[in-house]
Amino acid sequence: MTAAAQYDAVAVVTGANRGIGREVCRQLAERGYRVVLTARDPGKGRAAAAALTEAGARAESYQLDVTSDTEAAELATHLKRRHGKLDVLVNNAAISYDTWQRAAGADLGTVREAAETNLYGPWRLAMALLPLLRASPHPRIVNVSSEGGSLAGMGGGTPAYSVTKAGLNALTRVLAAELRQEGILVNAVCPGWVATDMGGHGGRPVREGAASAVWAATLPDDGPTGGFFRDGRPVPW
Repeated sequence: MTAAAQYDAVAVVTGANRGIGREVCRQLAERGYRVVLTARDPGKGRAAAAALTEAGARAESYQLDVTSDTEAAELATHLKRRHGKLDVLVNNAAISYDTWQRAAGADLGTVREAAETNLYGPWRLAMALLPLLRASPHPRIVNVSSEGGSLAGMGGGTPAYSVTKAGLNALTRVLAAELRQEGILVNAVCPGWVATDMGGHGGRPVREGAASAVWAATLPDDGPTGGFFRDGRPVPW
């Protein structure tokens, strides 16, 4: 029996009806977690959760738009009634890999829309679910970021995506510092270039990309916090 199974650990993964999010759910379920797979489209969420359940996972779906304060609060209420706590929050939902834009002429409406999902979404969920994380013996927050948000290697292009992921990295650092004394580990991970609908063909297999998030979700209590990692190794900020 895994450590997660011993205390019936619960994990929420956003944007999880496909790609990296769905694979994170699968890998966490393999490790004994009860996974709450969230998706904006309820039908796609139910189908993804059903497929995981048929494969032996303890999975359930929940309709969630991470840009909605109301829906974030409703998720917190649902989790409190159903599970009484939350052990892992994986902020995976993301939009707008805007390869067609340049910062010098960007559509700021597109940038604002990206920020609502890529930055404010994880922030909103962390705040809404923090009371439930505090009820866990081993709480973890994992922000799925990107090397595109690394200031060390940032160049031109994809301004909405890059700037909002850089903001997510900053949020990771701030939350980690504030929550360190409570034992809540907060880290950002870069999946790398993964073959998904957003990443396109030719990337690494989705199981490899998801593994970084699962690694951060299952860190021991003395593991790192406030870091940015890919494959368990630090990525430059």
